Amino acid sequence: MADTLSRQDFKRRVLRCCILVTVWEAVSGQIHYSIPEEMEIGSFVGNIAKDLGLDLKELSDRGVSLVARGRTQYFGLNLKNGHLFVNERMDREQICGHIAKCVLNIEVLAENPVKLYRGEVEIKDINDNSPSFPENESALEISEYTARGTRFPLEKAHDPDVGLNSLQNYKCSQDSYFILNVETGDEGVKYPELILETSLDREQQAVHNLILTATDCGDPVKTGSTIIRIVVLDGNDNAPEFTQSVYKVSVKEDIPVGSVVLRVTASDRDEGINAQIKYSFLKISERFDKKFKLDPETGDIQVTAKLDFEELVFYEFDIQARDEGGLSAYCKVLIEITDVNNHIPGITVTSAFSPIAEDSLLGAVIAILNVHDRDSGENGEVTCSIIPENLPFKLERSFDNFYTVVTDRALDREQVSEYNVTVVATDRGIPPLSSNKTVFIEILDKNDNRPVFDQKYYTAYIPENSTPGVSVFHMKANDVDWRENARVTYSIIEGDRSEVPLSSYISINSETGALYALRSFDYEQFREIRFQVQAQDGGSPPLSSNVSVTLFILDQNDNSPHILHPSFPTDGSTGVELAPRSSEPGYLVTKVVAVDADSGQNAWLSYQLLKATEPGLFSVGLHSGEIRTARSFVDKDALKQSLVVLVKDNGQLPLSATATVTVVVADSIPEILSDLSSLSAPADPQSSLTLYLVIAVASVSCLFFTFILVFLALRLRRWRNSQLFDSSSVTFSGVPVSQFVGIDGVRAFLHTSPQETVLYKDCGLKEFCFQGGSASNTLTGINSAVNKQTESFDEETSTRNALDIFLEVSVLG
Repeated sequence: MADTLSRQDFKRRVLRCCILVTVWEAVSGQIHYSIPEEMEIGSFVGNIAKDLGLDLKELSDRGVSLVARGRTQYFGLNLKNGHLFVNERMDREQICGHIAKCVLNIEVLAENPVKLYRGEVEIKDINDNSPSFPENESALEISEYTARGTRFPLEKAHDPDVGLNSLQNYKCSQDSYFILNVETGDEGVKYPELILETSLDREQQAVHNLILTATDCGDPVKTGSTIIRIVVLDGNDNAPEFTQSVYKVSVKEDIPVGSVVLRVTASDRDEGINAQIKYSFLKISERFDKKFKLDPETGDIQVTAKLDFEELVFYEFDIQARDEGGLSAYCKVLIEITDVNNHIPGITVTSAFSPIAEDSLLGAVIAILNVHDRDSGENGEVTCSIIPENLPFKLERSFDNFYTVVTDRALDREQVSEYNVTVVATDRGIPPLSSNKTVFIEILDKNDNRPVFDQKYYTAYIPENSTPGVSVFHMKANDVDWRENARVTYSIIEGDRSEVPLSSYISINSETGALYALRSFDYEQFREIRFQVQAQDGGSPPLSSNVSVTLFILDQNDNSPHILHPSFPTDGSTGVELAPRSSEPGYLVTKVVAVDADSGQNAWLSYQLLKATEPGLFSVGLHSGEIRTARSFVDKDALKQSLVVLVKDNGQLPLSATATVTVVVADSIPEILSDLSSLSAPADPQSSLTLYLVIAVASVSCLFFTFILVFLALRLRRWRNSQLFDSSSVTFSGVPVSQFVGIDGVRAFLHTSPQETVLYKDCGLKEFCFQGGSASNTLTGINSAVNKQTESFDEETSTRNALDIFLEVSVLG
């Protein structure tokens, strides 16, 4: 009944401790909670949101969470109310052992912005364990000759609780021979021992049974007991004696297995069998027994398993030296383990934030690391660094063993798109140990680079008259950005032909940059197209660059030569050239002038006499077009010579044109008239038509003769003016009279070369001359000059018409 009441009282005390738990205290800027052990799962620990100054809404918005380290998660966080609650039942003795203050650290991570909070929960001990002895009953053999005052160490009880809840005292049942003495060691541990107060007498009492009780000071008080059975031995009256009552030694934790750490020595003043001593552990715990072995003959204590400073720092046990007569002595052995640097530092990536934008601000958090080393002292002090050192990142220590990897300078994805950041943790042991952890960081692209064309400007060529839709050439622009930021589209943005939309001439494939001609070009209309092409990426906002493009039109032989002289009459008359009968071979009769609207070799003209009334009488200059006499005239040569001249260009598949030149052979105009009269005399007298023609010719001849006289008079008067031709820069000496036609003193001289020709007018001399000029203006200049020549020769037209009538009459005759 008393036991049941004690349990109920204990439960009430535990519940009261849970209700009165300390919620908050500030220690070095950290949150602190205290709770008793063995609390139920789900029990309230503290209000994290309130203690950190966070709104409940911020808990989910900022991604607040507890940082896990891969161990048992004793606590959980309720994001709805911000409460920290018990997630696993906690046994303080299992978690912290004999450590007086049992503290569990908690880390709370908040994101957006990233911030790490540190807290601790102290686990308070409750009296949930009773003191206990290794065995319920133990035997102790004592010789009857044992002297009074001899001490007999007893097996200690064990209580895993701490403080007042741990073992505090021993009590022993009443006995007239023995009294209980409790000694307190250096570490505050109490050691029970029996002191022989009265000499033993085996004959009076051979066995003594004592009850040893261990108690704590918890609430309620808990106890544990064992029975000590003392057997009184007869005989041997000298017990062994150790050289030291306490043996202390320090060994390194990396001592090899099998090494002897200590030798205990005892002696016995007896002789013979009573002086033979055997050494043994006195009730050593099981885990101590696995670490050490005692040689019963020599007293050597040997290491049987690898020691670990982080597991246990201090070993304490009792050794008994017993002779063959049953007498024994006891000593205490204390073995202290010293730390060596045998644990590699560990690195845990608690949070990583990758990928990151290349325009991230300096100091942006990339990863949060936790560094830990199981060693102690300098062996457990860890420093961290980043390799290689030239990376744009650095380490910053937040608190304790937490580090953050942050940006140290601007990032550029076009230079480096990803990083493997290796964090090296090195302790200060001798020799130092280190470990590393690699964090992969990917850099997100920003549209910070414009497309760049592979040429500063483009020049392309396309033949005229090409098929519409033909591909001209491709252009390429590269963007060092990534994905959409590097996807380039092309467009034409401007040109130099404002009167006609550029889109009617050319187009560009927006994806490939291929340029196409939409129509057939005419070299004679325009010879080049200048425009700009824009390359724009797909970023937001997009970036672009422009390049100038010049498209040259290549000439094709699509224009036939155009005859400028002799020009085709517009009034039905035919042009006539005069050649004196006395002309020597090589006499320049006239010149065929032609132009070609094409350019280059397509405009190189050659002249050829295709047909003549008298073959062999005239020759034509291959490149000059000059018609010269090939031999002297003879009487049988016809008065009227008809020449057909072929003008051909030099293009592939050459084009040509023909010109018909009529040459009248006579020394003067009157002679022409007389010759024409003689040609018309033998007409048929019976033909009335012939008579009428003769009459008409005679009348016209008289009128024309009168006109010639007037003309000669005018010529004499203007003779002085004609001398200007001799002193001018253009010399006409050697030019036959047949090249100058007119009745008003106007001379027209036509001259050309194998190249393109432009016609100019000298107003002061009232003459026209051809000089080298631009091929693009050839037709315009020539036509303009010919029109002016026609106007200035109006007075000459009647003369030419009269000559034509005479020639037609002669032909009819």
